[in-house]
Amino acid sequence: MKGSSYRLQQRLNVALVFNVKKEIAEEVSCDDGEPDKNTGRNKSIEIKTELHKTKADTYAEWDTEDTILAVKAALELYHDVSLIEANEDSYQTLLQSKPDIVFNIAEGLRGPSRESQIPVILEMLNIPYTGSDPLTLGICLDKSRTKEILSYYKILTPPFVVINNLHQLSELNIALPCIVKPLHEGSSKGIFNASVVRAEEELHQQIKKVLVEYNEPALVEKYLTGREFTVAVLGNDSDVRVLPIVEICFDSLPEGVNPIYSYEAKWIWDTIENPIDVHECPAKISPRLQKEIEDVCRETYRVLRCRDWCRIDIRLDEQNRPNVLEMNPLPGILPNPKEHSCFPQAARAAGMDYNTMINNVLNAGIKRCNL
Repeated sequence: MKGSSYRLQQRLNVALVFNVKKEIAEEVSCDDGEPDKNTGRNKSIEIKTELHKTKADTYAEWDTEDTILAVKAALELYHDVSLIEANEDSYQTLLQSKPDIVFNIAEGLRGPSRESQIPVILEMLNIPYTGSDPLTLGICLDKSRTKEILSYYKILTPPFVVINNLHQLSELNIALPCIVKPLHEGSSKGIFNASVVRAEEELHQQIKKVLVEYNEPALVEKYLTGREFTVAVLGNDSDVRVLPIVEICFDSLPEGVNPIYSYEAKWIWDTIENPIDVHECPAKISPRLQKEIEDVCRETYRVLRCRDWCRIDIRLDEQNRPNVLEMNPLPGILPNPKEHSCFPQAARAAGMDYNTMINNVLNAGIKRCNL
């Protein structure tokens, strides 16, 4: 398979652990060939629908049924695969099934450590898994902790302040323009066109929105006006690869909107039915800038102790220097090229099809765990 470093040694029992978007599916078939003793049908995973009202972006980070089944199909080329939903029953399910390795794409739902929950369970049960460990996942989901570590290592990141409650609004002294984000979210959750603020009244309004609607602190960050890129990194140690750089093309967004990769830009304006050319890969940049971005991403990957894969968001400041915006150690992997998912897009530019990309991630984990 083109671009693959995989060499088949043995078929492993691989569990794919996931969260499925509630709006999309009621059930994902496991189809593992083992009929249920009570019903006689193949086993399946029932998705528990939550009936309470949710924000439009509540499940933005979770995967669609199409993505879950595409990952499963890729892994099944070489291994025996079972599906496990990341919910309150995960511990018992993993304890009983004891897979050889878990391919982890579970984002979780509750709390700032939600992405760490499945890896913590896996470490308790001594089950190997793909991706970063609980500490790195927790740090990367907390944008301020990530930025503090980057600053210690002299890696550029926009200046910021964290607002924990409404009482701090009277003490704010922040240069405008700036951008307001929820402290620990991904997939552009809580980042809308209105999140870029240029007046004090707008600033207070957006901070209140984050504090109240997302029930978490607000990160207020200097707004950088330069070009924006996202960079896929794959592998470990001497095998780390920086894949072709993706540029976010703001010229393709609706006229008059702020040039940021907002929730609207990612999920509303760019659709399969009405696609826009929001990405360019490989990015058309000078060899010097390409090297600067790649070096920054390699060092960021190293100091945050990422494993197997990660996507890193970069924006240029007024001096055209790459600044790290945030880390995505559980990157989005939509299989349909028309959906403009950045990590698969970078993989395709590097000569990997979707199945190869997924198995290269698994293979990185297998090698790291000495399986």
